[in-house]
Amino acid sequence: MKISNHRSSTGRQRLSAAVALTAVLALTATACGDDGSGSGGDKGAEGSGTGKIVFWDNNGGVRTDIWKEIIADFEKANPDIDVEYVGIASTEYQSKVDTAIQGGSLPDVGGVGAAMLAGFAAQQALEPLENRLAGSSLNGRLNEDMVESLKAAGDSERLYSIPTSANNGVLYYRTDLFKKAGLEEPATWDAFYEAAEKLTNADDNEFGYTIRGGAGSIAQALDAMYGQSGITSFWDASGEKTTLNDPKNVAALEKYAALFKKVTPAADLNNDFTKMVAQWDSGTIGMLNHNLGSYQDHVKAFGADKFRGIPQPAGPGGKRVQVSNPVDGLGLFKSSKNKDAAWKFIEFATSHESNSKFNQSAGQVPANLDAAKDPWVSEAEPTKLAADALSDGSTTIVQLPYYLPDWNTISKADNEPNFQKVLLGKMSAEDFCDLLAEQLNEAQAEWKQQTG
Repeated sequence: MKISNHRSSTGRQRLSAAVALTAVLALTATACGDDGSGSGGDKGAEGSGTGKIVFWDNNGGVRTDIWKEIIADFEKANPDIDVEYVGIASTEYQSKVDTAIQGGSLPDVGGVGAAMLAGFAAQQALEPLENRLAGSSLNGRLNEDMVESLKAAGDSERLYSIPTSANNGVLYYRTDLFKKAGLEEPATWDAFYEAAEKLTNADDNEFGYTIRGGAGSIAQALDAMYGQSGITSFWDASGEKTTLNDPKNVAALEKYAALFKKVTPAADLNNDFTKMVAQWDSGTIGMLNHNLGSYQDHVKAFGADKFRGIPQPAGPGGKRVQVSNPVDGLGLFKSSKNKDAAWKFIEFATSHESNSKFNQSAGQVPANLDAAKDPWVSEAEPTKLAADALSDGSTTIVQLPYYLPDWNTISKADNEPNFQKVLLGKMSAEDFCDLLAEQLNEAQAEWKQQTG
């Protein structure tokens, strides 16, 4: 499964510059571990291996139930350790952690995926885990591409997060609505656009597609851009300039953004993934772009016989191009005063049984090699198709630069409002792409200077 991020040969030193904070948000969590809390750079302590640890879930609400189940299993197996669960919405998580790094109130363990790892590592907030992994029961039992992806996202010499799962972009479509309209599976972008138009009857509140205009919109837009353009690298040959504002990508974004309010609900302008998924599950909308994480929601809404989840449509010449989804994982914060107990929790959560249980609930590809062989993986069609697409050579993955400490800020807070302007016709696709490209090129140059 080739999912590791592109990494320049010069990027082998740990970033030393702290990520600038733009806001200070109130924290909902209490002190960490059995000996108090700490800030970024605090060395912490191994602790007693017993007592209390605090776990911050980076997808609170969505994954709360399954994490509480895994925590209950862990506490049963380790009765001398108490895990305090704190669920934080994915849209707020990075700000919460950044604020905690500065304020000295980090948890012991937290969700640390590839997209935000570089920023946390730059602030020296994470404990290197490669030695703990080498001496644990997990050694050799985790998907190596996922491990390498997390290494590349932070520091190619160090491992700051233990992978839990890989995700992939999925095009979900209502098989019942397609059959009724006499449409074939939307396996190409041409078929996608045809279906989006044919399935729309706004007067009856029927739409061909739901577009993500709220939080998390940029990654979905990039998927549509590169998928249609067929461009297979995020950077040009020099490695200094992004291909994001290539004319082919600009044209693709123009076509994609033009779907808004023509074949999509107007509410899409502000929809994050939870609202978008809920809207699709409760309405008569033909297609939805999301990832494997919402599969179980659709099963509950429709049953398994009224929808399918397939890899993103193929583009020019039948070639499928997708942007990378960040590998998710669990990190141990350096300031923890009970690292021994915190590591026990990470090891337990990514073991065969727990990792299988978590990913079956989430519908994602397990990091644990034994969990990936469990029967449910092949029985959950979107998960199987995604795993195949990542490993059978049918799909080219454009690796997004998660290693840039500013990636999350640039691709979220800085530009999600601008994407909404594009949808509303208040900003051109060309201006949007040029501005985003300028910011990314500047971040890439700064990263190369720091790590050269």
